[in-house]
Amino acid sequence: MLGELAAMAAALTIPASVSHALGGRLFADPDHERLAAWAKTLRTENLSSAKVPLGRASVRVGEQAQGTPYVASTLEAYLQAGGKPTSTEPLTLSLTRFDCVTLVESCLAVARAARATDAPSWEDFGREVERMRYRGGRRGDYTSRNHYFSEWISDGERRGLVRNLGAELGGIEDARPLRFMTEHRASYPALADDAVYRAIGEIERKLDAHPRRVVPAAHIADVADRIQTGDVLAFATSIPGLDVSHSAMAYRDGDGVLRVLHAPLSGGVVEVTKTTLPEYVGRIKRATGILVARPV
Repeated sequence: MLGELAAMAAALTIPASVSHALGGRLFADPDHERLAAWAKTLRTENLSSAKVPLGRASVRVGEQAQGTPYVASTLEAYLQAGGKPTSTEPLTLSLTRFDCVTLVESCLAVARAARATDAPSWEDFGREVERMRYRGGRRGDYTSRNHYFSEWISDGERRGLVRNLGAELGGIEDARPLRFMTEHRASYPALADDAVYRAIGEIERKLDAHPRRVVPAAHIADVADRIQTGDVLAFATSIPGLDVSHSAMAYRDGDGVLRVLHAPLSGGVVEVTKTTLPEYVGRIKRATGILVARPV
């Protein structure tokens, strides 16, 4: 089992060549093929220009990812394979499996990398993911990752990656302390290490100074016309100690109807919802509203 997990972690974290040899035959690498194909689509459709809103290009990447399997906890696979949370965390990358957060990161990363070069490399893609995923864009140990998605937004805003729209959309301040990780220590294998547990607790306490701005579920329809395709969405929850329960991207269909592009656990693949954004939020248990951030 450990060997299988180690192999899976390696496949996710080590950039490979576009093809590799096995038994004297060449096999295409589907992740690299997707990066090349998706970036080419953006160029062909003139979506890689800096004049095009980044969210629009990112959603086009997400459209191409539809049907890709949802796989949970890929960022924790290295721990299950014997990695240490106190060591530098491997950069887990994939375009062939997603959870809700890695889908958002990957769509944005492909779009940004395609802006920078006609043929982005796996390393280009990785650098874009890294600067979103880790506090200050600096990858260190387990605690350097933005584990709470509201911090993913606030940290990205400080570095010019996104613009938090909570205040201008009339978001209500949510100042509840975030303590979910430390209060559910057994659910996070990395927190078995006392030093990591203490460090996460310190991060949680620092976040007390940064309350979230949540657009209440009842008012989403009132501001829906101000949400653009490709805006990053986070679904706020009333679960004690937790900020959000899911992340996604806003998606306007051909008729301009606002829907959700996401990688859901239920359904198991990347999809665009049949329901509108307000309807979708209304069906999430314990959802209180949304956080919204615009990629820049």
